[in-house]
Amino acid sequence: MYKVMFATLLATGLLVAPLTQDSSAASAQQAGASEKTAKTQKEPSAGQVAARDRQKKCATEWKDAKAAGKIEKGSTWPKFWSDCNKRLKAAAK
Repeated sequence: MYKVMFATLLATGLLVAPLTQDSSAASAQQAGASEKTAKTQKEPSAGQVAARDRQKKCATEWKDAKAAGKIEKGSTWPKFWSDCNKRLKAAAK
């Protein structure tokens, strides 16, 4: 009995229609969610921009020093970043 009902629903398209509506509704909800986050995202503050610039400068120095073999043995990026960040902050004042 259920097989006949199921086959009839499939043949008439009644069983498939709700599935396609749900998937289109889900994609519409995802698009709406991404638009919300794009609208509510704030611009970075001046301090955040300055910190990112210092990090990029320090990363360039780290790569250059590492390529030239001037990095002390056992030195790591976090330690180098900390020292470089302090130096660049002091130079900006």
